[in-house]
Amino acid sequence: MESLEIINARYTATAVKKEQYPAEQLPEIAFLGRSNVGKSSLINSLCNYKGLARVSGAPGKTQTINYYRAELRAVGEEVRHPFYLVDLPGYGYAKTGIKQREMWSHFIREYVQTSPSLRLLCLLVDSRHPGLEIDIQAYEWLITSSVKVQLIATKADKLKAKERQKNMSLYKEIFSQTETPILYSSLKRQGSQLVLQRCLEHLA
Repeated sequence: MESLEIINARYTATAVKKEQYPAEQLPEIAFLGRSNVGKSSLINSLCNYKGLARVSGAPGKTQTINYYRAELRAVGEEVRHPFYLVDLPGYGYAKTGIKQREMWSHFIREYVQTSPSLRLLCLLVDSRHPGLEIDIQAYEWLITSSVKVQLIATKADKLKAKERQKNMSLYKEIFSQTETPILYSSLKRQGSQLVLQRCLEHLA
């Protein structure tokens, strides 16, 4: 596998409706998951840019669709693939008001179903908690929406080796209609090359 890297990553735009999507048409790789699953940390880790996406210890803080323009390339090569990383609001935070949750779900649905540039949606799940009903519901909805989905199990560094093996087997069984799940640690950047390779497959 060739070594890949993201360069020139920068914040570009924030949106809550399609009229606010960036004017520049680029392929998009989006990240969706339960609140506090580690979407922003994963984006920072992939880009090797600690302060790119805002990270909060409190769930439910990402309340908009945030776009980050970046370029993907093989290390040392000149060919670059410009694209957007798209950080979607987290779902399922109980303390968020009903009206706020409905608004978020509306513009997440609008983005997933209408964005002409969406190439791949990375569904993030917590590697410690396989089979959460809310993650299964999100997965089933994405599959019926005909979106290409890559499952990423985050926070791998919080599990022992046997737990990782057991939980990843469960994830493969539960989310059987996607590519093989990728185990990821934002802290150690474990799994970053696998994720970048999947991105490249949909950008090249």
